[in-house]
Amino acid sequence: MTDRRVALVTGAAGGMGAAILAALARDGYDVVGVDVAPVAAPCAESHRLDVRDGTALRELAADVVARRARLDAVVAAAAVVGGGSPLWATPDEVLDELWEVDAKGVWTTAAATVPHLLASPEPHLARFVGIASAAGEHGLFGLAAYTAVKHAVVGIVRGLAADLAGTGVAAIAVSPGATRTPMLEATAALYGLAGEDGVDELARHQGLRRALEPAEVADVVALCCSPAGAALHGSVVNADGGFGI
Repeated sequence: MTDRRVALVTGAAGGMGAAILAALARDGYDVVGVDVAPVAAPCAESHRLDVRDGTALRELAADVVARRARLDAVVAAAAVVGGGSPLWATPDEVLDELWEVDAKGVWTTAAATVPHLLASPEPHLARFVGIASAAGEHGLFGLAAYTAVKHAVVGIVRGLAADLAGTGVAAIAVSPGATRTPMLEATAALYGLAGEDGVDELARHQGLRRALEPAEVADVVALCCSPAGAALHGSVVNADGGFGI
């Protein structure tokens, strides 16, 4: 049992998820990191788990609450990217994987954890944050499947927010732009762009004219998880550096 607030973050092994885990730990949370890869953060309790496994997620959430007596914030950051071809040439298996991990993974994470947020000792401070993308608002060339599932993440969070009306628990979507992570490198590779030059070419399309750093997006997520995040309930926070400007 702990008097400290407890946060669970999926996709926590690297990139944006690892930065979110570190930001919440800095803000005083006991943090639980979840990923299919090992979570190496020394500040975190870690679990290897696939967000497509709803049973495992429910068991983990129940175990965390049984040991710590609370769950106060959940960030669904697990995601993959795929594509590189127009919609009509995108293999079904690419869409299937993106749907299962990026969209349904957020749904499954919410289904497993939101009941515990509602039972938090301080539900008015409890938060569920789903990581969407600038692709949740814009169409991205050659990434129709990724665009579709990130739009779905926004819809999942908005639907959840409506279900949570009046409970005190806030649900928020955060849509990052081009952020310097392995996923951005993988996206650049889908466009035939390699290395740092490829990442910089993608980042040129947002108003900052540079890639965001994971810690910058993590700070936005931490704000959403703070008491001030209540005002963002049902919102999509575009942490995208002016994407498309």
